[in-house]
Amino acid sequence: MADTTPKPIQSNQPTSNLLNNKYELGRLIGFGSFARVYHAKNLLTGETVAMKVVSKDKIIKAGMMDQVKREISIMKKVHHPNIVKLHEVMATKSKIYFAMEYLRGGELFEKVSQGRLKEDSARNFFKQLVCAVDFCHSRGVYHRDLKLENLLLDENGNLKVTDFGLSVFSENLKQDGLLHTACGTPVYVAPEVIGKRGYDGAKADLWSCGVILFVLLSGYLPCQSKNIISMYKKIYRADFKFPPWFSPETQMIVNGLLDPNPITRISASELMDTSWFKFNKTIPKNVKRMSESDGIESDDEKEKETLNAFHIISLSEGFDLSPLFGERKEEEMRFATAAAASRVIERMEEVGKAAEFSVRKSESKVRLVGNESGRKGKLAIEAETFAVTAALTVVEVKKGGGDTFEYNQFCSKELRPALTDIVWTADKSLTT
Repeated sequence: MADTTPKPIQSNQPTSNLLNNKYELGRLIGFGSFARVYHAKNLLTGETVAMKVVSKDKIIKAGMMDQVKREISIMKKVHHPNIVKLHEVMATKSKIYFAMEYLRGGELFEKVSQGRLKEDSARNFFKQLVCAVDFCHSRGVYHRDLKLENLLLDENGNLKVTDFGLSVFSENLKQDGLLHTACGTPVYVAPEVIGKRGYDGAKADLWSCGVILFVLLSGYLPCQSKNIISMYKKIYRADFKFPPWFSPETQMIVNGLLDPNPITRISASELMDTSWFKFNKTIPKNVKRMSESDGIESDDEKEKETLNAFHIISLSEGFDLSPLFGERKEEEMRFATAAAASRVIERMEEVGKAAEFSVRKSESKVRLVGNESGRKGKLAIEAETFAVTAALTVVEVKKGGGDTFEYNQFCSKELRPALTDIVWTADKSLTT
């Protein structure tokens, strides 16, 4: 007689493996600071889905509830063959559940890591990317974190854009008609985003598409450096060189996308009207799986270094991120945090008020000014936040006035201890 004793749920599964009497949750396939992703099955249809389970308590503490709500609204609005589908969202008192399209092909990044792609293969992926991005723009949605790691493939090799955690609607534009929050993965961001002058979300996304195209065809990034400030300078000037195998037509497309002037940068409609984009070569239906080498061209001399937000922070822990930004001055300090910018600003405000400093703040900056004059006048401390990804913020603190010794004393005795619980350390996973 068969053993009918219920099998215990494995430790990598949630407390209950049945959700709403509809989804059966299986093995854990990914996790991060705020979410776990499980292989799941829709018992009504038999369809396999990826179930993202988010802790309400964690996102509330990180000040990210509005961001999660916006991501849900955006994903419900952007239905396209080349965008990962959100089937439905469910919630309990403690969790939010995202039933999403399950993709077996992995990240496009994994394919490129095996070697650069041939032009026809790269163009095929790129066309799907641009069509998805242009569709988002037509719906008033700007992705703001386009990169290879956010491009997934299904079992047939079709591209799917994912991770809308940093995306915004056109309603978020300021009075000048531009976006002003600096965010994204450093090596993919447009120069105008770095320059903090305000930026057109569509043009910024197209710059990221240009970086992706360059990487697909070369196997390495166009503007890269182990020093982030040096890298930003290269991005700002569009300082890169083409490898010899780039065709003149391909160079024209990449130059049009990686134009440091967003006004003259090629638009999606102009791009799709080029002969290079319109060129169509039949792609076999039985596209090989990711473990095989279809479309890949080996190059022993190519540089494979990729520098995304998580690699950057992994190079240095806690407060000292100076190796990434050049030599750190005595009156400056930097740290990374998984907390939202609003939480950092709020904590800085608390520290300032406790020390009887006057406080001036905005969404991304705060300035603390002492009420008593020291050896060189009133001590002033300024902090600015930079959203690198949905779950990662870099904070720069510097002296805005007064004596350097008094500044260092305040930072070591007051500010650092107050920020200890939100400063990122290596044992805090940042992947969502």
